[in-house]
Amino acid sequence: MSGRTGITTRRTGVAAMAAALFVVPASTFGAACKQEQAVYADRDGAYELRFAPLNSPSAAASNQFKVSALKTPVVMEGYVMPSEDPVRAIGILMFNCPEGDATGADLDACTVWQGAVYGMNAEGEVDNLQPEGAAAAEKLVLPGLGPAIRESSAWGEGKAVVAPWDVLTFKECAT
Repeated sequence: MSGRTGITTRRTGVAAMAAALFVVPASTFGAACKQEQAVYADRDGAYELRFAPLNSPSAAASNQFKVSALKTPVVMEGYVMPSEDPVRAIGILMFNCPEGDATGADLDACTVWQGAVYGMNAEGEVDNLQPEGAAAAEKLVLPGLGPAIRESSAWGEGKAVVAPWDVLTFKECAT
C-alpha cells in the first residue's frame, strides 16, 4: 500500500505542477510582451488601453495607443512623447479631433488628458514609460486620467459615464 500512496502522491505532485504551469497570472506575461503590443485594463473593467506600433522610425512619438470606454462607442487616440528637463514620458489623449490641418484651439478642444505616463514593473518600481521595443510595463500610471475624462467631450449620455482609475493593469499581449 505504501507503494500506491507514493505513486498517488507522485501523480498528485506532477498534476499539481502541470496545473501550476498553466495557471500563470496575466501579469507574468507582461515581461515577454513588447510595449507596442500591450493591452491594459482599469480596475473596474470599464476601460481598455491598447498600444499599437508606430510603424515610423522617424516619428516624434515613442508610443501610440487607443483608450476605449467599453460598452460605449468612445475611442480616444493617444500618443506618448519623450520630453526633457526633466526627462519624462508625456502622454496626450484626444477625442474626435478634426482631420487634416487643425488650429491650436481645435487641438485644445479635443484634448481629453495630458500628463506624465509612468510604467510600473512587477516589483512596484515606477519609471517613465519605455518606448516601443521595450518590455511591456506591468502597470501604467496616468495621473489625473479619470477626472480629465469626466471633464471632457468624451463624457456624457451615449458616451463614457464611468471614470477610470489612474492605474491600469496589464491584461494581455495583442498579436
